[in-house]
Amino acid sequence: MKNKPNTTTLQTLSLKLGISVSTVSRVLNGKSEKYRISKKTQEIILNAAKELGYTPNQVARGLRLNKTNTIGYIIPDISNPFFSSIAQSIEKFARKLGYLVLISDSEESTDIESQTIKIFQERKVDGLIISPVGQEIDHINQLKANNTPVVLIDRFFPDSNIPFVTSDNYNGAFSAVSHLIDNGHKNIACIQGLHDTMPNIERVRGYREALKANGIEVDENIIVGNSFGEANGYIETKILLKRKEIPTALFAASNLISLGALRALKEEGLNVPDDVSIVSFDDQPYSNFLATPMTSVAQQSSEIGSIATKILIDRIESKREFESHGIFLPTKLIIRKSVKNIKS
Repeated sequence: MKNKPNTTTLQTLSLKLGISVSTVSRVLNGKSEKYRISKKTQEIILNAAKELGYTPNQVARGLRLNKTNTIGYIIPDISNPFFSSIAQSIEKFARKLGYLVLISDSEESTDIESQTIKIFQERKVDGLIISPVGQEIDHINQLKANNTPVVLIDRFFPDSNIPFVTSDNYNGAFSAVSHLIDNGHKNIACIQGLHDTMPNIERVRGYREALKANGIEVDENIIVGNSFGEANGYIETKILLKRKEIPTALFAASNLISLGALRALKEEGLNVPDDVSIVSFDDQPYSNFLATPMTSVAQQSSEIGSIATKILIDRIESKREFESHGIFLPTKLIIRKSVKNIKS
């Protein structure tokens, strides 16, 4: 037999004890001292609540206080370990502060992202953390207009005053490509991600500037791709390997792109790094355990999530806007075995 749900309410306790609903509510919400409720009355109410198994109706309480202690996180691709790591740090940090996190995958779709924002608002979340898909901002600006606290993660809008936390993508890419050049590579292909996102824009800029700084002409024909996903890395690598002169090295703009590239290289019978060198943006725990450990740009994913959550909850609790526009966290190049020195 299924257990019946507990139906004890504030009204039930009030009737049973002959004590007003407001007094019962104040005791159960820890406001006894503020309203000078006697120790004896507190004890009677708390014992009765325990005996009857009273649990507060959080939905009703949230509506009454206009606060639900929930935040939403809209993630562009939950299968990407980078965003999964961020989601984990957001949930962990928020839980410590008494907040529940609702997570939704936008599947790299602006339409889904916009629909999800509406759904979260209907659920009365106290604030939102978003990793936006592209450069469409109207639906996010509407949150600001409605005075809904919002913080952006990884991807952001440079001309907006919405606070964000991201990596220093430019210098991360610059250091990765410079490492390839230092090892004698000049014919370096770039497999990029989603074009309109700031991380991609900055990573491609870092790639270009590293080449220019070393007197190497940028070949637009080998800046390819349009997604941060594995399929993009696989397809573009397959095509690059059919060029008359194949690149000696690849700069992959994401960890998933690099996995797709590795699959394509293996199918073509090419070895990393003897035939083609590769450097990936975003280090992952598995990077060191690949057949050839991957040289990667490490991001501080856990810190990104924690800082963004701190900013959001501070905004919710204090009602004050974040004073700084955005925070850029430094990256670090982890050198392993996927780059061959081809200096003659």
